Amino acid sequence: MKETLYGIILAGGVGSRFWPLSRVTSPKQLLKIAGDESLLKTTIKRLSPLIPQRRISIVTNSAQAEIIRLHLYDAGHPSEGWVGGRGVELVVEPFGRNTAPAIGLAALKLLQKDPDCVMAVLPSDHLIARGETFRRTLRAAAAAAREGYLVTFGVIPTRPETGYGYIKTGGAIKTLNNIKVKKVERFVEKPELKKAKRYLKEGGYYWNSGIFVWKAGKILDEIRLFLPSLYKNLLSIQRGAAIEEAYEKMESISIDHGVLEKTEDIAVIEADFPWSDMGSLNSLKEVFSPDRDGNIMKGRVVDIGSKRSFIIGSDRVVATIGLKDMILVDTPDATLVCPRDRTQEVKEVVDVLKKRGYAEHESHITVERPWGAYTVLEAGDHYKIKKVMVLPGRRLSLQMHRKRSEHWVVISGAARVERDGKVFMVKENESTFIPKGAKHRLGNPSRKKPLELIEVQNGSYVGEDDIVRFKDDYERG
Repeated sequence: MKETLYGIILAGGVGSRFWPLSRVTSPKQLLKIAGDESLLKTTIKRLSPLIPQRRISIVTNSAQAEIIRLHLYDAGHPSEGWVGGRGVELVVEPFGRNTAPAIGLAALKLLQKDPDCVMAVLPSDHLIARGETFRRTLRAAAAAAREGYLVTFGVIPTRPETGYGYIKTGGAIKTLNNIKVKKVERFVEKPELKKAKRYLKEGGYYWNSGIFVWKAGKILDEIRLFLPSLYKNLLSIQRGAAIEEAYEKMESISIDHGVLEKTEDIAVIEADFPWSDMGSLNSLKEVFSPDRDGNIMKGRVVDIGSKRSFIIGSDRVVATIGLKDMILVDTPDATLVCPRDRTQEVKEVVDVLKKRGYAEHESHITVERPWGAYTVLEAGDHYKIKKVMVLPGRRLSLQMHRKRSEHWVVISGAARVERDGKVFMVKENESTFIPKGAKHRLGNPSRKKPLELIEVQNGSYVGEDDIVRFKDDYERG
């Protein structure tokens, strides 16, 4: 019997090293870094047709689950579910405990569906070119997994990279689909530059991609052997224990340290396709082509004499003079400036923002929603002013606020408003008032033109969580 191949996408992180582009409410995997679709959607579609979406699960934590669900939701077909295909499942951890618990939980759920299944584990935020080559490599890895191997993808190094872990290979085990499956001699932690140069010169080393393929039953057997406490807690969830209590008891550990560095049954398969893990802003060099001075510039940028620098602007003009090996990322509410070789430290900036209670670590001033988007223009203790855009044919939930009122002024299009059971239209240059406690809904009846309005909130509290939903096209609670 040929075991069925499933896809497990790990999507629990924020991507703090990509701040200010990434935020808690807009994590890195949801960014449109290369093209018109997010990294997560690209990861899902890259698996097709080898792994259809009904056999894909996304593992995330409770803080990210709703954001990811709404990001993938096809608002045009709410009864059918997910964008680009149907049936993607969310596996939700109460909070992150690194990759070993996430993979173990996903494997446990898969075994309940299919006792003989093979699972491909993939990060949600990698850039991979040549999709057909990737799927061919995935088929070869699945064949090796069916023979009992834990398979990891190794990327051929192209430079002495200090930001990746390495895999030292041994001899070849066999060839599958004209792709060599090799023994793993050892895993190597992120090296210093001198060692990385030596690895590149000696050969026989791969970058550790973080892409794995194995039978679900096999990885659980290995977790039982090398991480018995984790295995015990996973089984307690299967037997009905509260998942929060089980996760409280779990050690935070990666699958690499917990299992792969200890097992005898590990193999590496060469990833013969362009790959980037998009680990930091410095990874942008693998996405965009530099100019003749080695610069990458996006947005409204005016530069004089800079070299080997990345300058990413937004709506306002960014002017630079004589930068060398620098990164500048400007967004409407935050700006980052740092040397290219210190982008790994951006995460420390985010930690400081969080400790100081700055909202800029959490969200952008423009927030996308399945119905459209809103931009916070100004906010104070008892008021907030937003510009709201509703896409053609879409509407917000039927809702109520306990602590604030809202005043809407339509600036473009026409709004269909429901307020305490009464339905009426508000046209351009007209306004309406939504009292505190009123049950209301805003919609755009046009099938062609977006609706834009200014919303002024007043009240004792104007946080986004002051909302009670009664009906919602996007199945939010």
